[in-house]
Amino acid sequence: MVTSRWTAAAPQTASPRRRGAVLERAILDAALEQLSTVGWNGLTMEGVAAGAQTGKAAVYRRWPSKEELVADALQAGLPRLEEAPDLGSVRDDLLALCRQARDAMFSRPGFALRSVIHECDPLQVERFHGVIFDGVVGPTIQLIGDIVTRGIERGEVRADAANGYVLDAIPAMMMYRNKISGSEWNDQEIEEMIDRFMLPLLLSRGA
Repeated sequence: MVTSRWTAAAPQTASPRRRGAVLERAILDAALEQLSTVGWNGLTMEGVAAGAQTGKAAVYRRWPSKEELVADALQAGLPRLEEAPDLGSVRDDLLALCRQARDAMFSRPGFALRSVIHECDPLQVERFHGVIFDGVVGPTIQLIGDIVTRGIERGEVRADAANGYVLDAIPAMMMYRNKISGSEWNDQEIEEMIDRFMLPLLLSRGA
């Protein structure tokens, strides 16, 4: 199971009956809480219902399966990376973006997502492909592309650097090293990745 900094929330006293969007938000939050503390394998619909202070039937009416509930919880909870940093150099922009991505990875929804990736079997993970790509990988690649394109326009980056292999490199490296070696991507590791790996791929000769 993914090691989490998050701890289970303390039991709460009974709350007034909730309905509609308020209840759905409580259920989705409870699902994220379960994922980030007990992981995919430990998550149960009963536990989610208890965390949301509602009945199990209320959960099943909205989400017939654990997979559907988790997909919606991740989609609703994952932090959005919406705009590429623009600090004047490709190095500074990539450093800032990687720190944002790292912070998202280690947020509560980020822990929840990684518990799914690490603990699910390949068939189960495939069911979450859209959530993972559309919510995390795709936006990150798009923002890296924006940074690289600006660097090309400034003459800082090689004109042929905006290709899929280069743009995939940072998300692939961050996910791989986190999963295989447990890297938490501190600032020094991010700087080393950018300086030793990305900049040699990107920079024009003489830059």
